[in-house]
Amino acid sequence: MNPHWSAQLMKAELCRQASPQHHRARQSALATRNAAKSAIPITNPNLKNLLAVKENGHARDDSQSSLVTESSGTQEPADGEHPSSTSAPIAQIQRPTAPRKAEGTWTILDMGGMALKNLSPGLFTFNFLTTLYLNHNNLTTIPSEISRLRGLIHLDLTGNQLTIVPPALGMLTGLRELFLFDNNLSTLPYQLGSLHQLEMLGIEGNLKMDEKIRSIAINEGTIGVIAYLRDNFMPTEEPRPRKWVQVGTEAERKALPSDTGSVPFSVLCYNILCEKYATSQMYGYTPTWALAWSHRKDRIMSEILDLQSDIVCLQEVDQEQFQTFFQPTLLERGYESCYSPKSRAKTMTGAKQKEVDGSATFFKADKFKLVENVVIEFRANALQRTDLAKTDDIFNRVAQRDDIALTCLLEERQTGIRLIVANAHIFWDPEYRDVKLVQVSLLVHELEAISDRFAKLPPMQNADGTKGAAYDDGSKISTLICGDFNSVPDSGVYQLLSTGSVQGDHPDFMGKNYGKFTTSGVSHRLGLRSAYAGIGELPVTNYTPSFRGGIDYIWYSTQSISVLDVLGEVDEEYLGKVVGFPNAHFPSDHIHISAQFVVKPPRETTSKAGPPGLRRPA
Repeated sequence: MNPHWSAQLMKAELCRQASPQHHRARQSALATRNAAKSAIPITNPNLKNLLAVKENGHARDDSQSSLVTESSGTQEPADGEHPSSTSAPIAQIQRPTAPRKAEGTWTILDMGGMALKNLSPGLFTFNFLTTLYLNHNNLTTIPSEISRLRGLIHLDLTGNQLTIVPPALGMLTGLRELFLFDNNLSTLPYQLGSLHQLEMLGIEGNLKMDEKIRSIAINEGTIGVIAYLRDNFMPTEEPRPRKWVQVGTEAERKALPSDTGSVPFSVLCYNILCEKYATSQMYGYTPTWALAWSHRKDRIMSEILDLQSDIVCLQEVDQEQFQTFFQPTLLERGYESCYSPKSRAKTMTGAKQKEVDGSATFFKADKFKLVENVVIEFRANALQRTDLAKTDDIFNRVAQRDDIALTCLLEERQTGIRLIVANAHIFWDPEYRDVKLVQVSLLVHELEAISDRFAKLPPMQNADGTKGAAYDDGSKISTLICGDFNSVPDSGVYQLLSTGSVQGDHPDFMGKNYGKFTTSGVSHRLGLRSAYAGIGELPVTNYTPSFRGGIDYIWYSTQSISVLDVLGEVDEEYLGKVVGFPNAHFPSDHIHISAQFVVKPPRETTSKAGPPGLRRPA
């Protein structure tokens, strides 16, 4: 007999033996009767020893599993370079001042064999549950509210009278076991294809089950059924368009047409999800056709062109796609560009080098002129600084990462107003919060040095003999920092950028030794504010089953730039119906963010001679 179906029959028989009322709870109590405890918790009777198993691209903790699953073969683990559906960029760190939540003492509920015909709505408030036994009752339907139990790992619905499975069950992406044995099911909803961590889908005993699904289950097992459902799912509901939200005051808007010295401009920031990382191992809930670069690249480009932003900052762009797609396509639309891959590309050649992702910045050539571009390599910068003392933590943590920030020094063609645009992608791993904070500390210090150099460049000479804006102080040059910071507003990274300083003993330094950074703290004079701060940061810019939150930002220097409008959040109702991005409508695991600004010329126009090494372009 096929091993997939043999495992299915074996598990079905075990589930049938659990038909008596509260069978699993009774078995658990019997097994622990002799334990010296004042109270006996309800535990999984099939609990196995803790064993981390690398399977389906994630580490499995068998303490949460009650079955020996069918063999699915060994797959490569998720790429450690990138977050995924099971690896979040943010860990929920308990801050010292945060109120502590009460922890539940039980996570398993056995309601089996109780002849239930309906389920109380109160059941679906138990979002702490990991295992729920509803087997051998008289249930004919399962309410869609079951999707609220996002922590479920094991769900047993064996031996009921179900004729349909609610599509909302597909929202329970943490499920490893879903038992539907001995019901009256004839098919399964395609939405179950999002259950990318499922190890056993029990359908035996449903005599009217669709022959196609049954055949796949026999020959390919659970993985085959989930892949079939996932790749045949075609969503019909479109998200509502995102709306622009006004941030600037009416006075600022009315003054704009009459203020000839000010320049309006718009910015888009977007982590597009590199082709290399968009795999079924990383995003197992996404249909393969929606993960394909041929599909995603057109949607990404459509989003960029729809906004027609003056400045576009993209992260996770590999060299191949920059050279063959983004650069030529946007050049035809009037954009010039700068690009740099991550530092490790220097150690590679050929096809491997072209796979390395990096950052790309595009700007409208009829509005801005490139003076210079500077690549800030955090690793090299850290090793070159004497004030970081070359500690073990610098070598073992910061120097192991090759993240970069691409900086473009621009001049507005009509006024000569200068603008520094930094396009940053900060390390993602939540276990390296210290590295994130060090990288951003290096970034702001390097931008201060760049602005000081840029200020010494003589003013632009116009065709009519007049001169453009002149700067005598680097602090007067307008600065934008766009990117994926992999940091939430409650982080040291956000504090440093928004307030201008962070203490050396900040928890996000994690007690590591980073020389002056951790003895004296870090500060900067850029005077930054997030474009979305006026309305509150977007609740979601990155959305996967493992994480939902805002980690992408556009920062601007407040002394010379004002924000007028920002692109609003994704439809919350839509988000409640999808397990994560990318999907059919959103081509990346991030959404793009965008803002409309106005930049003012400097108040003082004293000119200074240009320094060596910084020349004005022709």
